[in-house]
Amino acid sequence: MATAVTQPTKSRSQRRTSLPVVAASSLAGTAVEWYDFFLYGTAAALVFNKVFFPASNPTVGTLLAFATYAVGFIARPLGAAVLGHLGDRRGRRSTLIASLMLMGISTFLIALLPGYATLGIAAPIILVVLRLVQGFALGGEWGGAVLLVSEHGGSERRAFWAAWPNLGPPLGNLLAAGVMAVLSATMSDDAFQSYGWRIAFALSAILVLIGLVLRLFVTETPLYRAAEAKAEACATSQAPLSEAITKHWRQIVLAAVTRFGENAGFYIFSLFVITYITNADMLHLPKSVGLTAVMIGMGAALIAIPLFAILADRIGRRPIYIGASIATMIWAFVFFALLDTKNSIAITVAVVGGLLIFSAYSAVIGAFFSELFPTRIRYSGVSLAYNLASVLAGSIAPILAIALYGWFGSPYAIAFYLALMGAASLIASMKATETKSVDLATVS
Repeated sequence: MATAVTQPTKSRSQRRTSLPVVAASSLAGTAVEWYDFFLYGTAAALVFNKVFFPASNPTVGTLLAFATYAVGFIARPLGAAVLGHLGDRRGRRSTLIASLMLMGISTFLIALLPGYATLGIAAPIILVVLRLVQGFALGGEWGGAVLLVSEHGGSERRAFWAAWPNLGPPLGNLLAAGVMAVLSATMSDDAFQSYGWRIAFALSAILVLIGLVLRLFVTETPLYRAAEAKAEACATSQAPLSEAITKHWRQIVLAAVTRFGENAGFYIFSLFVITYITNADMLHLPKSVGLTAVMIGMGAALIAIPLFAILADRIGRRPIYIGASIATMIWAFVFFALLDTKNSIAITVAVVGGLLIFSAYSAVIGAFFSELFPTRIRYSGVSLAYNLASVLAGSIAPILAIALYGWFGSPYAIAFYLALMGAASLIASMKATETKSVDLATVS
């Protein structure tokens, strides 16, 4: 009589989640990141200066300048170091769940925070603290989101799947713009000032909840489980953060510099462009011209990033990086020439072209960064490299652009600066080795 053979049932820790679910989980977190970022910037200009930072108080006015831009970037390197270390020690999945919860709680609390009229100076101080928490959480979000995808799949389509988290900036931007447009169209100015902006922040909790549910269904990556088992078999193991900084600093610096053109370009093409178009001393055009161009550009980026990623899986990471860097150096000057025509179609072409270059960079960053570091320190290395570029290139780009225009009175000073950022990325890309066929399990 035949005896049925019972197949062993895999435990949850042994199962592997499908790549589409992993990718959706990663995208949800980065989309929240950029939704919050652009929403905060918009609210700071429209609402926060009246609700939290009344002009009658110069001390609070100073806090406004600090809170609306710099504070989010200040905390990101610290978040990258702490959460990156935890991600290498405790696992990618659990760390990403923690970062998403921190992000969601801090954003939701902003929606509930009473204004200056109720709490006095405590209101803007609490707002700054909550922004610091957001920045800390975001410092470890992107690296973990990319690794969750990269370490679940093979090398054949790694760029494609690892590019999903980089759909977060254009998607988050579009979501933020869409929510603000709907609220502005359906509410009076007084209602929006009173409670409408709070609805926009509270809606972030829905995105966080979706991302959290998806991440709860995602298992730990197979590569991390294998590295964890290997570490447990060893008598000693160096702290991941310490090892990343002392033994892999060259990879961190190289990866960060490859992002200079992408990061500086993104903030010029999507944020500074609004200032340049609307400022009375610059083009002095309606804000709608710039906002429409940016929204079209972000829509184009959503389509282009996966397509560039498919190409990167076929021809490699370096050719895409090198091409995007050269394009940055050229488009920096074309961009401002098109803007200065004051023609809305030309302005849209300028922004779309810039964001397509950003898309090419974004398509390869996730895979390339992952392929530079061994599994035991990959979260730390990737997070540090990504946020180092954000601080050195992204955070100062709009501020430096405004300063350069003030010093030289010409947009081509900004174009020259952006071309230098592209040149830095070009040099770093040419120094990098091709990693397309790298087996992540063998990187040492």
